[in-house]
Amino acid sequence: MQNDRDDVPFSYQVKVGHISANPVEVHVEADASELKALARTWNVVSVDDLSADLQIARWKRDGVRIKGRVQAKIVQSCVVTLEPVESAIDESFEQIFVPEGSKLARQAGNDAGEMLLDPDGPDLPENFVGDTIDAGEVVAEFAALAIDPYPRKQGIEFSGHVEDSGEDDKKPSAFAALKDWKKD
Repeated sequence: MQNDRDDVPFSYQVKVGHISANPVEVHVEADASELKALARTWNVVSVDDLSADLQIARWKRDGVRIKGRVQAKIVQSCVVTLEPVESAIDESFEQIFVPEGSKLARQAGNDAGEMLLDPDGPDLPENFVGDTIDAGEVVAEFAALAIDPYPRKQGIEFSGHVEDSGEDDKKPSAFAALKDWKKD
């Protein structure tokens, strides 16, 4: 599906008003121009394939839940040899969206007004404005999070460098900086 915005390389618009409580199964796949745009956005050599199987359903009264599995094949440059490295992405995800200003998006706090966040708990719902949610943008975001930031070819190790042991490091005296301060 063509995207409406230039800054979004992969887009699949979902009309919130058409979503029911029963999950709808959707398969999305990037075309050749979207794959090139994703490669530029992610700063990789190429994106050879990107697809996702989604379940889109209502969440509570006015929210939307998008669950799915994204799969991609990308080519990156090895951080050691700069040779191409093929990588496969296979990630499951779940994202909840609520309308802007919804009470469901507010995080509960304690009596002191502090927000309590559980790092292992579910993510906070995302806000959406208007009557559409871009499921393609969600797919691309979760795929990007799974990209290895330091890809290496199989069997390649860093060599030819020496780690500093720190033995030659001395803690400077507090007065060392002052010794050259006042010279006549």
